Amino acid sequence: MNRPRKLTRIEKGAEIRRRLFDAATKIVGELGYAETSVTRITEAAGVASGTFYNHFENRQALFDELLPTLGMEMAKYIQSKTEGIAPESERELARFAVFLEYLDLNPGFSRILNEAEFCAPRAFQKHMDNMARPYRRMLREARERGELDTFTDDEIEVIVEILLGARSYLSRTALLDAKRQKILMSSYKKLTLSGLFKGKQG
Repeated sequence: MNRPRKLTRIEKGAEIRRRLFDAATKIVGELGYAETSVTRITEAAGVASGTFYNHFENRQALFDELLPTLGMEMAKYIQSKTEGIAPESERELARFAVFLEYLDLNPGFSRILNEAEFCAPRAFQKHMDNMARPYRRMLREARERGELDTFTDDEIEVIVEILLGARSYLSRTALLDAKRQKILMSSYKKLTLSGLFKGKQG
């Protein structure tokens, strides 16, 4: 039998860093940023306390990476589930539904997102910027196709902020029960189709 290939030093380092990151994700998602200590992270990752500082300058440095990294993973998940859906009104509803689905699969994400504004503000701002850029582009393209109402670029900027803010707020209560999620989808559909997209779509 072939023996498993030994990891290189770089590969070992990357694997330990990922374990630390995953441990922090789990702990922050369950207990919040304030209760997530380096000791708790390293114990959950199964490494010595000093090892943490080989990969992160301090606890805050890890926190500053946490939400942007998880946010991009979420964005890729949503994109993979909604790519190719048309018109844009249907895709927007699908994006929101998949966002709720993602929260079901990753219940700790809501706490990581909502506490970051105060506990990791740089991470929060980077995450919001990461989410806003493609959103603005998609809505502008929908406007050019005649699917979006006659909003200016400045108005689209505000609309994106409203929609992202709504997601952040609603993530706090989206996991309550199936009835709540059904109401969220119904309300979001009426709001977006009546106020954002042209005509009776969906």
